[in-house]
Amino acid sequence: MNTNRPESDAVVVERVFDAPPELVWRAITDRDMMQQWYFNLAEFRPEVGFHFEFMGGPPEGPQYRHICEVTAVVPGRKLAYSWHFAGYGGMSEVIFELRAEGDGTQLKLTHTGLASLAAEHPDFAVHNFRAGWTQIVTVSLRDFLARAAGRPH
Repeated sequence: MNTNRPESDAVVVERVFDAPPELVWRAITDRDMMQQWYFNLAEFRPEVGFHFEFMGGPPEGPQYRHICEVTAVVPGRKLAYSWHFAGYGGMSEVIFELRAEGDGTQLKLTHTGLASLAAEHPDFAVHNFRAGWTQIVTVSLRDFLARAAGRPH
């Protein structure tokens, strides 16, 4: 199931994957796995207080330095981190929540605080985050997990 709830300040994307929770957890917390479906991270550790950065932006547009700090970790169930852009105000939070569902895993991604980012630059509008997260979760992560689990997408 893929649900995008339009909210003025948040994006929520939910998806059930045909992969065990342990694999989905590793996919969202292991830097080597993350590099295959997410962003090019120099380093990542699922530890509260861990800071990380990466570059990203529209495919044919400017790239922005993302500054993040892990804010919550419940191993196998929840990962959260702050998210803002270098040189701009505003602060948001990304939350990944996992729940076993049959032989698979339900992932719920919530990105809150987007209005504070959108006020800083048109590229940070909520609809851009909605499109980006939908692509990342429902295509990139789905395809990665299918390959990792040895299943067709």
